[in-house]
Amino acid sequence: MSHDVFELALLREDLAYHQARILLLVTAVAATPGHQSKLDGLTKLAKLDFLVRYPALASQVLEELPPQDPRLHLTPAEDAHPTDVEAPMIRYKYGPWDDRYYSVIGALVGRGLLAYRRGRQGNVALAPTLAGKRLSRDMSVSSQWAPISDRCQAVAEASIGLTGNALKDRIYQRLAPLMNRPHRQVIR
Repeated sequence: MSHDVFELALLREDLAYHQARILLLVTAVAATPGHQSKLDGLTKLAKLDFLVRYPALASQVLEELPPQDPRLHLTPAEDAHPTDVEAPMIRYKYGPWDDRYYSVIGALVGRGLLAYRRGRQGNVALAPTLAGKRLSRDMSVSSQWAPISDRCQAVAEASIGLTGNALKDRIYQRLAPLMNRPHRQVIR
């Protein structure tokens, strides 16, 4: 396999992983009473995704989520090294961010798995379509995706009533040593 073909295959696999996780997260939030059947705003998406990707930090930000919640599927290694994660994020102006969100969301909307909805105060909100709900349900019972689906559900339930800005503020307050770094630096 040539270098270019290999790089393209890795990129496709990476984007598919992020699309699957975001689909599970949006579906979990939209299905949880108190979120108005949608995930409201990209700031909220990024902060909730941060808590799914860094599950050992989730209970520090969301006191409604105990660290021993089995849906977090925390391993001893994750407890010992909470920022050593498979898909790290970067520190951005408004907290944790991933530059892939625009392409990931666009792909999910383009594939008919997510739909744009009107959010609060001019925000863009996302909601799963029927096809997105079906795929999320199928993924959530697979051995590969069940732990991520469980984490998404736990984070969705513990974040009821919190806006993206409220989540951002909590992350900055409760994880100050991680957020006290230059912009564009990987959160490790």
